[in-house]
Amino acid sequence: MNKPTQPQNILISACLLGNPVRYDGTDLLIDHPLLQQWKKEGRLISICPEVAGGLSTPRAPAEIVGKNGASVLLSDTQVINNVGEDVTKAFVFGANKALQLAKANHCIAAVLTERSPSCGSNLIYDGSFSGARKSGMGVTTALLEKNGIRVFNQYQLEKLQRYLIS
Repeated sequence: MNKPTQPQNILISACLLGNPVRYDGTDLLIDHPLLQQWKKEGRLISICPEVAGGLSTPRAPAEIVGKNGASVLLSDTQVINNVGEDVTKAFVFGANKALQLAKANHCIAAVLTERSPSCGSNLIYDGSFSGARKSGMGVTTALLEKNGIRVFNQYQLEKLQRYLIS
């Protein structure tokens, strides 16, 4: 198989690049050599799916009730915030915006924030607002994976690097 002549782009959660877009108005800046390299090469495409979906910063924390992001996409469950508001439409809209951005920029992979109801790739909160976690994907991760864009979390950068060079 011929290697692409241009580097493959990577969609990334804006909070991981230091943008204060998390629900509590903070960031999760990661200073990792691979991220610095990809940034220098112009390969990182930044988005916060929740903000892209129309939610404010700061905002009430939200969790997927009962199931996971794939179930949200199938309209089989909801995303609810801790004051009881249904924010499912914003999460789905933001996931679709992330997918559009990834496709428009030829992203073959993404680095998204673990445990987020949008971006979690292995773990999400269980919907009880108790801090309990469960296995599962967030809404954006589920949509990207469904469309062939591999998602890694901020703890899997070396694994992403191996994926990119394989």
